[in-house]
Amino acid sequence: MKKTSTTYPASARGPADHEVRNQIVVAAKEHFSRYGYEKTTVSDLAKVIGFSKAYIYKFFESKQAIGEMICANCLGEIETEVRAAVDQADRPPEKLRRMFKAIVESSLRLFFQDRKLYEIAASAATERWQATLAYEEHIQALLQDILQEGRQSGDFERKTPLDETARAIYLVMHPYLNPLLLQHSFDYTEVAPALLSSLVLRSLSP
Repeated sequence: MKKTSTTYPASARGPADHEVRNQIVVAAKEHFSRYGYEKTTVSDLAKVIGFSKAYIYKFFESKQAIGEMICANCLGEIETEVRAAVDQADRPPEKLRRMFKAIVESSLRLFFQDRKLYEIAASAATERWQATLAYEEHIQALLQDILQEGRQSGDFERKTPLDETARAIYLVMHPYLNPLLLQHSFDYTEVAPALLSSLVLRSLSP
C-alpha cells in the first residue's frame, strides 16, 4: 500500500532539529495541560521556560505556531496508530473496519484524556490549521488506497467513481476525526466503528 508522508507543516523558525525548539514545545505542552491554551500567553511560556519572549520568537512566530506543533505531533501519533492497525489486516474489508475502529479509539485517547490540551485540538479544527488539513489529507489518501486495493481484489464494487466513493466514506468518518464533532458523539463511540463500517462495507459489495 502506498505510504503518505506523515510530515505535518507548522509555522516555525530556525533549524528543524534545534534542541531549544523541542524544549519550548515540551514546556508549552505541559503548561497548556495545566492552564489551558487560550489562557496562556507567550510571555507566560517565557517565564516558565526561563527564556525571554524575544528568544522564543526566534523559533516560533506566535503562540499558535507552538500550538500547531503540539497538534501536529498528536495528529502524527494518531495517523501512525491508524496505519499500524490497517497494516495488521490482510484484506481490504478488514482494513476498512480496523481503520474506523483505530480512528475513534486514537482520537478519544489523545484528544480527551487531557481536557486542557483539547483546547488546542478545538482551535486547530475551528481555525483549520495547516496541521489539521494535512492530517485530513493523509487519512483520505489512506482510505482511497484501501478502496483501490479492494477494487483490484474484487472485494469492492467498481461502478462508482473512486473519488466519489472515498469522499462519501470520509464524510461518514468525519464526526470521529473532528474533535469539535467527536465531543458530541460520546454515546456512540463504542458501537459506531462496527456499525458504520458494516454499513459502508455493504454499500461497497460488488
